[in-house]
Amino acid sequence: MPTANPSEATRHRAQRPDQSRDASPVEPRSKRRVNAEQERQTKAYHTRLLVLFGWILYGPSISREGHLADADNTPSSLHALGIFYFTKGFLLTRLVLDYKSECLVSPIEGERSTAGSRESGCWHPKTFDKAVVVLVDALRYDFTVPLLPATEQAEPRPHYRNALNVLHRTASERPENALLLPFIADPPTTTLQRLKGLTTGTLPTFVDAGSNFAGTAIDEDNLVAQLRDAGKVVVHLGDDTWQSLFPGYLDPELSKPYDSFNVWDLHTVDDGVTTHLLPLLAPSNTSSWDVIFAHYLGVDHAGHRYGPDHPAMGAKLRQMDTVIEQLMMSLDESTLLVVMGDHGMDAKGDHGGESDDEVQAALWMYSKNAVFGRASPEDVAPPSNAKERPVWQIDLVPTLALILGLPIPFNNLGAPIKEAFLGRGSDWRNVARVTGLAAAQVKRYQQEYALARGLSESTFLEPLALWKLAQQRYSLADGSGLAAGDATWQRAHEALAAYQAETLRICKGLWARFDVPSMSFGIVILLVGVVLLVAYVRASTAETSRLLSALPRQLIRGAAVALATGGVSALLVPLGAYALAGVTLGAAVASVAIGIYAVTQLGATSIPRTRLSLWTCLALLFTASQSIGFASNSYTIWEDEILLFFLASFGLLSAVASMRRTKVGGERGEEPAVSNSIVSIVFVVLTRVASLSRLCREEQMPYCRSTFYASENSSTSAPWQLGIPYGLCVLMPAVILYYYPRSDFYLPSSPSWTGYALPAGQLVTAIFWTLDTADDGDWFSLDEDVMKSIKVILARLVLGISAAAVTATFWAPAPRPQIDLSRLTLQADGVLTTRMPGFESPKTIIGYANTHGTRYFQLLCSYALALVLLLKPMGQLSFGVLTWQILCLLEIVEKNSLQGSPIGPVMLGLLGNYHFFKTGHQATLSSIQWESAFIPLKQVQYIPGALLVTGNTFAAQILCTVAVPLVVLWKVPPPRNKNHSPLLLLLLAHVGRAVATYLAYHAFVNLSTTVWAAWLRRHLMLYRIFSPRWMVGSAVLLVCDVVGILVTLVGVRWSTLSVARIFGWA
Repeated sequence: MPTANPSEATRHRAQRPDQSRDASPVEPRSKRRVNAEQERQTKAYHTRLLVLFGWILYGPSISREGHLADADNTPSSLHALGIFYFTKGFLLTRLVLDYKSECLVSPIEGERSTAGSRESGCWHPKTFDKAVVVLVDALRYDFTVPLLPATEQAEPRPHYRNALNVLHRTASERPENALLLPFIADPPTTTLQRLKGLTTGTLPTFVDAGSNFAGTAIDEDNLVAQLRDAGKVVVHLGDDTWQSLFPGYLDPELSKPYDSFNVWDLHTVDDGVTTHLLPLLAPSNTSSWDVIFAHYLGVDHAGHRYGPDHPAMGAKLRQMDTVIEQLMMSLDESTLLVVMGDHGMDAKGDHGGESDDEVQAALWMYSKNAVFGRASPEDVAPPSNAKERPVWQIDLVPTLALILGLPIPFNNLGAPIKEAFLGRGSDWRNVARVTGLAAAQVKRYQQEYALARGLSESTFLEPLALWKLAQQRYSLADGSGLAAGDATWQRAHEALAAYQAETLRICKGLWARFDVPSMSFGIVILLVGVVLLVAYVRASTAETSRLLSALPRQLIRGAAVALATGGVSALLVPLGAYALAGVTLGAAVASVAIGIYAVTQLGATSIPRTRLSLWTCLALLFTASQSIGFASNSYTIWEDEILLFFLASFGLLSAVASMRRTKVGGERGEEPAVSNSIVSIVFVVLTRVASLSRLCREEQMPYCRSTFYASENSSTSAPWQLGIPYGLCVLMPAVILYYYPRSDFYLPSSPSWTGYALPAGQLVTAIFWTLDTADDGDWFSLDEDVMKSIKVILARLVLGISAAAVTATFWAPAPRPQIDLSRLTLQADGVLTTRMPGFESPKTIIGYANTHGTRYFQLLCSYALALVLLLKPMGQLSFGVLTWQILCLLEIVEKNSLQGSPIGPVMLGLLGNYHFFKTGHQATLSSIQWESAFIPLKQVQYIPGALLVTGNTFAAQILCTVAVPLVVLWKVPPPRNKNHSPLLLLLLAHVGRAVATYLAYHAFVNLSTTVWAAWLRRHLMLYRIFSPRWMVGSAVLLVCDVVGILVTLVGVRWSTLSVARIFGWA
């Protein structure tokens, strides 16, 4: 911030003959009282702003004095509650039945158990006593299919091909001993949801997707629970997600869980699983266990870190090839070996969505006994691709249950895999029997589910008709004494399978039912929030002040309504969940009522008074057209290109506007129009430069080519991209120092921060990413732990530089000299001077013309340094361009006198959303860069890790949120009069209006994505396009709310108060 410096001619301070060396005069008591009172008024007004925006985001308790108190656990805000209620109705859930299948109760009516005991098999004679189930996380089907020699010569062989050969080779050479099939997952393709499907036989819902890294115990019938009830010893090795899903089911002595979230670590989990697994297969140890679940993570982590087409992936698959061969040799004849993937991965190694590469996993079964068969001679060879003869992952549950002699879990909807029961002689009778058992269990589940949900008989008319047909065919084959291979048995199997498939289709439709009232209530709450923000922006200062004064009392009444509603709910239904739901509902109703009250207070006179300018209309056009466009899937897919058009259009229009006017007055006199328009042209050029960073989503192919990573099949940076961080070391300080002299500002701390700390931090960031790329490419041999320690030290050093800079230049207490504003003199060259007591010569006030703006800009620079560390090199290019564009935008706003227009905050919103795409993200789950959670960390730490991933994902929106006050503060000097506080309050009011405009833009975008997701809830592309975009919009709104309150508004308070302490309150 500005300070008083001596001129060149008088650098040494003069000693006053009649006073001490202290240059600060003693303030009169009356003046100190006035200063204290005006400072109190400013702080009180700022606190009320925090109350308002805090309520819009998350409603904390409010004391009677209007100050923030400790927040309770009940959301009472507009944005949080609106998103909560819509999410509650939109994300699908299903009713979980707590019934369990029993060994001696057959699902076929009037029939006891076929085998009759757990020893020989419950519903069906068991084939194996033991099983080793190896789950290779993210084992995509094409990883197991070798390339033919002719194909290999015609095109380069990816690293993931011909590395894992044992599965395809054994299934081809010994089809009676091994079976390889495509294994199709139901989305979402996240590990937790896949494990639930693989053990229960049911379909996951998107509600579960939010808990992918914090799994809760499965409370429905499942394969692991059936094993425990049968007295089996179940051992788990690997991914620790199993421990949270099946607490108490897994043998505590033999099981060895490993942390699953560290995607940087490719070897610890896999080496640990192999180390403990192979000894268990020794003949001396086989009696200590019955079933082993071994979950390998290296392939999945290699995909996340490098992508599938990388040497590390080939090495990891070859390691799995060796391990599987060792398992085959160690196996006895009574043990089944199963190797499978829980999902696949896309071209960058990520997963979570429903693309073909993400859902196409592999399933391989092996036995030393000849137990497997094929439906026809053409099916002997394994499928060449995942489209041929696929099986669903839920089909594994009845298959394993019947093979091991267990009851099929009650909620299962899968069908037995016929190849596992055909045998060498095409035993269709056995296949029809196991299919009949599974179909009968599905029918039993269907009946209980219909009763629990109160469904009418018409819901299952088609499945019931198929069931009757299947019973007729089965009875015909069974009563005729036909041979096991007769085609009548095959037709009976096909009819039973058709019934199971139709029931599965009906259940998917039932579970796709949305809670429309809850969704509508959420939309209403979000709409009230948007209207409130718009009304606040359009209201006069007097109206907003009146609302801010009355709001605490209204919030207290709203909290009373919420507590009263919760109390009544607790009395009527004495269950904690219902009481909490009552409090939440009461808080929602109270928030809506308070929001409507606030709108009526603000909107009484604002609409007739407001005149829409050209720039205001442009801001409305950008916001409305973008929001309406989200109804189109093609618009949503190509949103980054639409934003590019909006930003370029704004830059060109501002260039034309600058050519038509000149900047008159001020301290620089008149500026030429051409000079003003250059800034706009630079803004457009920078927008095009940022477009060079591109991460394409699947739906954009083949019209898009990714440049963010080294290749479209990689998730690592190319070596040439390392030049970007080093270039930013020089470019960014130069750009900032170019704009500082233009704004008459270069305070004493700026050379240290902008000239040394900023480039030093960026240099350390560049070194970090150089080492990371070297580690990915194995450029030199260095112990992995040593390399990781070096990178962690460098990352923490950058964060330390950022924290130290923001503390020293922004948050540190400001110096206390008081400048007598009445003595200020404007010299001919535009420099302000003042005569201070105790000094013979005038003192120059440097940076007076942009005191507020450049003081606050230090906060933005500090956060930019911390956030740029979390971005990959191409993301840093976009982030550096964004910082430059923010400076250009501030100049455009100031030169065109647009400080009071909504165009500035709206353009910041557009910039944030545009650079969200340019920093390597898309509105898809698979584009989340999870590895950023480990940049400054060695081990998994969930809260810091979540904050780091959030910073990486929404870095552009965070920086733009921090920059919002600069639209008002840029090139604003302190007033040269004795009534500083009222003008400071007016400045705070304008900042609050700018923040409200910015949040209104994001709130409107979120509202539109919410409305279109609700309206298009039956659209084919709902969960591929519209639902992910709604999730991004909701997350962006909440992140901007939090940053706007905790960083932006608090930073403005600190900055403006520091300036006032220098130049005085009165």
